[in-house]
Amino acid sequence: MLLFVAYQIWGTSIEESHTQAALRTQLRQQSAGTQAGAALAPAAAQDALPTGPPQTAPPTSDPPEGSPVGEIRIPAIGLDQVVVEGTATADLRKGPGHYLGTPLPGQGGNAAIAGHRTTYGHPFYSLDALQVGDPIVLTTLQGVFVYDVTSSRVVSPSDTAVLDHASADLLTLTTCNPRYSAATRLVVQATLVHSRLFLQAPARPKKRSPAAVTSRVAHTTLAGDSSVAVAATVGWGAALVALGVVVFVGVWLFPPRRWLVYGAGIAAALILLWFFFGALTPLLPASF
Repeated sequence: MLLFVAYQIWGTSIEESHTQAALRTQLRQQSAGTQAGAALAPAAAQDALPTGPPQTAPPTSDPPEGSPVGEIRIPAIGLDQVVVEGTATADLRKGPGHYLGTPLPGQGGNAAIAGHRTTYGHPFYSLDALQVGDPIVLTTLQGVFVYDVTSSRVVSPSDTAVLDHASADLLTLTTCNPRYSAATRLVVQATLVHSRLFLQAPARPKKRSPAAVTSRVAHTTLAGDSSVAVAATVGWGAALVALGVVVFVGVWLFPPRRWLVYGAGIAAALILLWFFFGALTPLLPASF
């Protein structure tokens, strides 16, 4: 059990860190040679943020689930991560996830993003520290968008009203609350105050009606999806049991080499536990 706790706190963060690096590379490859590429470059000036009046980007088709949407930066809490499309278990293992059915960041309406607070890199660990007026910067292939925090509140995991369509241009961030618990959800909302659109035509324009947004969001909750990995968990658990049997038999057959057998068994068990814990995690209550 202690190993499982260690995996949840540190192991998942190692996984997320590697995935974030790959996503950042993928996002920069997609934007290479464009204004977005310059804005997403590692050496991009972080103080060169838009200051003009807010403009929203035109609606586009949603990117494939699990693919990068853009970068989110919150200077007040030191956050700088790639946002992926979707809030399924597999999506949020990669980083903050954009709620399917809500507008993409920078587009008109209520764009919503969820993130883990204590596992998988805990991107929203300090979300409760945000104050009214703190800026949140989203950089996508369509532009750079600055939102200012307007409110912070705690709601039930079943309260999807915070994801509803809005006539104002909003950004909604959700995460579990309190830390190390999934009892409620912390919701931070911000309003678009500045933006800079990139000079490029949006791919596959798409009208996103309020009714369509409400319909799609109605099929989710702030507790995420209900997909589980029972078969994988049972499989890795069975492999651990089988390993135990092999070690027991090896010690019985080769008493003089029992410490060698124990050492090899422990090393193999740690590897199997890593995959077992990874399969078991989706069966736990959602922690975002």
